[in-house]
Amino acid sequence: MGWHDHNAWGVLVVEKFSQVFETTPVTGTTSATLVDVVQQIEWTQAPTGGTLDFSWPPQREDLVVDHYGTGNPWVTIQARAAIPLKAPFSSGYRIVRTLTPVEARETGRWSRGDIVRVRLEIDAQADMTWVVVSDPLPAGASHLGGSLRTSQIATQGEKQQGQAWPAFEERSFEAFRAYYEFVPKGHFTVEYTIRLNQSGQFQLPTTRVEALYAPEMFGELPNEPFEVQP
Repeated sequence: MGWHDHNAWGVLVVEKFSQVFETTPVTGTTSATLVDVVQQIEWTQAPTGGTLDFSWPPQREDLVVDHYGTGNPWVTIQARAAIPLKAPFSSGYRIVRTLTPVEARETGRWSRGDIVRVRLEIDAQADMTWVVVSDPLPAGASHLGGSLRTSQIATQGEKQQGQAWPAFEERSFEAFRAYYEFVPKGHFTVEYTIRLNQSGQFQLPTTRVEALYAPEMFGELPNEPFEVQP
């Protein structure tokens, strides 16, 4: 049974539950209170529900949710905190990142002008539609792979492996991003090539894989400071 079949069964179960236990329509007001901040959803204005956002409190506090009206609305609570990631985290995707020199001035260190092959190996725990892979670039680095002959030579050997193939790729000055319309359960890899154009020590954000329509399915990999010699 595939992912789409499981999804269909889930829809039928929810519909059956609603027919038995949720015959009364939702009306009135749902309020949420955190510390001294109160936010509300008026069901006459938002019959399909909505999202309430609160700032993270300075210490542990209780979130109080009340409903005034008919029916029994569902509540989903998600907490996000800006805590530095110290170790790889997997909630659906596991990431391994490898850097390989294509052209390097010195062995064992990165120097300005070096060409680097970045390889991302990803294990997906479930079939999922629309998945994005995002990998940061050190400042000043440039993507290779355009029409110039030197770029074509440098990018020879790039590999895409597995049953996941990107619908399109975004190569910005700050990151490489690959968007997949469908990623099946299993292992896949993606590679890209960059040139290091600026020396210095660079703090890089995390490498991240996320299902766009199921944000609880994601994986993150912290990156060590990246040093480029002059």
